[in-house]
Amino acid sequence: MSKEYQYMQRAFELAKKGIGRVNPNPLVGAVIVRDNKIIGEGYHEFFGGPHAEVNAFRSATESVEGATMYVTLEPCSHYGKTPPCAEAIVKNKIGKVVIGMLDPNPLVAGKGVKLLEDNGIEVEYGYLCEELSQMNRVFLKFIQNKIPYVVMKTAMTLDGKIASETGDSRWVSNEKSRARVHQLRNELAGIMIGVDTVIADDPMLTTRLGKGEGRNPVRIVVDSSARIPLESKILNTGVQAKTIVAVTDKVDSVKIAQIEDLGNSVIIAKSRNGRVDLADLMVKLGSEGIDGILLEGGATLNFSALEAGIVDEVMSFIAPKIIGGANSKSPVGGEGIKFMKDAIELENIIIGQLGNDLMLTGKIKKV
Repeated sequence: MSKEYQYMQRAFELAKKGIGRVNPNPLVGAVIVRDNKIIGEGYHEFFGGPHAEVNAFRSATESVEGATMYVTLEPCSHYGKTPPCAEAIVKNKIGKVVIGMLDPNPLVAGKGVKLLEDNGIEVEYGYLCEELSQMNRVFLKFIQNKIPYVVMKTAMTLDGKIASETGDSRWVSNEKSRARVHQLRNELAGIMIGVDTVIADDPMLTTRLGKGEGRNPVRIVVDSSARIPLESKILNTGVQAKTIVAVTDKVDSVKIAQIEDLGNSVIIAKSRNGRVDLADLMVKLGSEGIDGILLEGGATLNFSALEAGIVDEVMSFIAPKIIGGANSKSPVGGEGIKFMKDAIELENIIIGQLGNDLMLTGKIKKV
């Protein structure tokens, strides 16, 4: 492994420490090196806080003048919540900057590199691009399209069931798999379910990690007709997490007012075939700054989301259990696809194992 990849790998590991804390900003790590020795390092720790480059300067154990900085993403060149990092690099007289990947943000997009080069700083880029793109896949979609990156999560038995005929589903997956789901809730800004899941299970949809750690996502309930019970937990725990109920314009204004009076928000989305238009809802959620969503169904909403083309990635936990039952539910319901040739396919498949459960992750193959 070359020294460039070695130090970029360290910056990559640092960047991951910001998971769940920097949205909708990207995950970024930075390392400052002189004479093959790290003299400073940092990462973007929380939204609105100092960027990785600034934290690396602050941690430096000696003068950084003439040193090389390794940073996972092109340094910003515009004023946002913090001053431009490219200017800080110039001010601190860094001699060379090695960049993992360029920033597609139109406010940056090559301008950071130009500012550095215009000030006589040598620049290289193009290291760990695939790994960095995967790590920042939520940011990359949101910054370019202004709509959330959607991960559809399912948990099923080996024979494709999410519950028995009686509706019992506790628990399909094991404890390690459920812990991974709570990590996902911490990573993504929103979590979305259909109203039928609220009526059947009355979930909280909060994040439960060790020692009370973890950020609670914004809870989004797709409820075309506003059937959500006013006594449901998700409407009465606003202190713990924000809730948005997505409805159509056919809903009674009295019910909307009742939902809002409990401290929740209501989004009135366009209607498509009498239901919430999920594509329109994504635009509206994007305007609220929600850059990523964990879709937890149920089965009808999962199919609607796939049909609407809003799903980017599928994460499926498969438990080595068989329960059978012709009427037992599967992860994806709805009308279904009529011909196998039209099946929705996944690509870039990754298969892992959590205890005895299998975890299959893949991206939706774009047609």
